[in-house]
Amino acid sequence: MENRYYLAIDIGASSGRHILAHKKDGRIVLEEIYRFPNGMQEHNGHKVWNVDQLFGEIQTGMKKCADIGKIPYSMGIDTWAVDFVLLDDQGQRIGDAVAYRDARTDGMDKQVYEIISENDLYEITGIQKQKFNTIYQLMALKQQNPESLDRAQSMLMIPDYFNFLLTGNKLQEYTNATTTQLVDPKANDWNWALIDRLGYPRTLFQTIMMAGSIVGNLADSIQKQVGFECKVVLPATHDTASAVMAVPSKEEQPLYISSGTWSLMGTELKEAACDEQSRKHNMTNEGGYDYRFRYLKNIMGLWMIQSVRKEIAPELGFGEISELASKQTIPSFVDANDPRFLAPEHMTSEVQKACKESGQQVPQGIAEVACVIYNSLAKCYADTAKEIEKLTGKTYDCIQIVGGGANADYLNKLTAFFTKKTIYAGPTEATAIGNLCAQMIAAGELENLKEARQCVYASFPIHKYEK
Repeated sequence: MENRYYLAIDIGASSGRHILAHKKDGRIVLEEIYRFPNGMQEHNGHKVWNVDQLFGEIQTGMKKCADIGKIPYSMGIDTWAVDFVLLDDQGQRIGDAVAYRDARTDGMDKQVYEIISENDLYEITGIQKQKFNTIYQLMALKQQNPESLDRAQSMLMIPDYFNFLLTGNKLQEYTNATTTQLVDPKANDWNWALIDRLGYPRTLFQTIMMAGSIVGNLADSIQKQVGFECKVVLPATHDTASAVMAVPSKEEQPLYISSGTWSLMGTELKEAACDEQSRKHNMTNEGGYDYRFRYLKNIMGLWMIQSVRKEIAPELGFGEISELASKQTIPSFVDANDPRFLAPEHMTSEVQKACKESGQQVPQGIAEVACVIYNSLAKCYADTAKEIEKLTGKTYDCIQIVGGGANADYLNKLTAFFTKKTIYAGPTEATAIGNLCAQMIAAGELENLKEARQCVYASFPIHKYEK
């Protein structure tokens, strides 16, 4: 039987990749065919994403499929969450795609809370407060650039915008929609009463569809550009939701860390937990595949290591930095969830200042700074595991780590040490694999999420770290 290929386009904050997959002997076989850089840029006084360049890269990678004679049966795009573009009545983009780390949302939480209290907002959405959530970005537009909202006829999250450019169809994928903090977790639809209360135009918000839905076929102009026709399918377009689909666990509600630029640590629930204790612990109930809820906490993650490497040791690889850090004995810790580490001018200096302010030894050089960060992340994982166990009433013997951070051997060892739990690390390309699983389920090659996870377990190496 001829292989049926599926294409995952997985775009993260620092890079994107095109990965083809097919099934062989009951296993998923991956082939990376294209990789490209990404990153925030300064434009018009804001941090923005160059979505025009990214869409060009999407098409370039698609052409590679035609070049190698492996035409995908379907394709799906996932990216980070919360960011969006506005379109006018002609389907043209209004302004830039402003990035979540931009300062425009400073103080917007207070503006929102003048309309609805923080407690009430959590009770009706179950989404943790993060100042960059779409709800606050829209408030920034309303306060600072109201003419853009007046002109806008639709709002599309970043992957939905790319799908629109590919097919001409406007859809809103569920998992990404929930990160706006504007979705009702009981109805699994927009909370129209909240949207009206905040004064956001209803016309902005598209029909919410679940991962596995068909967006449409490639537009004629795109077919001519890339050299083939295929279906565009919605994966879980929020990259973390796709990564969680690829958690290779037999547990119905595994404890996981999706480890990359961010560390997303949590479990799965069948119903959102919008109670006061969950709010106080800053847990979130983001949407998952098949209307599950990813009950998790956002932890700053390897963004901190990426930043200090860029600042003081760009000549070193992450493996080298990890090795150097493992030989240090500096006892200092920082709070990896402190907002000061979200977008500091200089991450290294910020870590040093945090240590100095708390009366601890101040790290010097890449080895000590990295050691402090790795230990702080592992300690944060341990604290978060205890919180989740307390909130769910469940004890977990192990933690599944997926994503690029699953390669961080030293951090995995520290996580086993601090959490006193067995760590299973892998697969590293979890986001792309989850994206592909959603497409394979839609195509009938995998029956459901349970079978998909079993297939992931059989297909990729998983490394074990004893507690």
